[in-house]
Amino acid sequence: MSDSNELFKRRRQRNRTKLRKTANNSVRLSVHRSSKHIYAQIIDDAAGRTLASASSLDADFKSETSKTSDIAAATAVGTLVAERAKAKGIDAVVFDRGGYIFHGRVKALADAAREAGLKF
Repeated sequence: MSDSNELFKRRRQRNRTKLRKTANNSVRLSVHRSSKHIYAQIIDDAAGRTLASASSLDADFKSETSKTSDIAAATAVGTLVAERAKAKGIDAVVFDRGGYIFHGRVKALADAAREAGLKF
């Protein structure tokens, strides 16, 4: 039987394969969450570069909230990554939740990015 990490990797790969089929070479907003922090990157897979990123470890984030692992932190990171993307001229992305369920902190980050102006 597969362990939970192996199942997570399979879910993540299955999700990214579906994204590649439907993305039409657009950039993707990738989310990673740990037990203490949350991270978001806007990645151009065609060029293999990260265009914008934000996390709960950023100096800009530190002044906003004190906790780094709750829904409020995820909302702040979503807003921050959307602002940085808009500054670089990125309006539309494809949301890559990785192997995580679209619930809780991942959903809060996505909703905040949408409210800040990203389209997906």
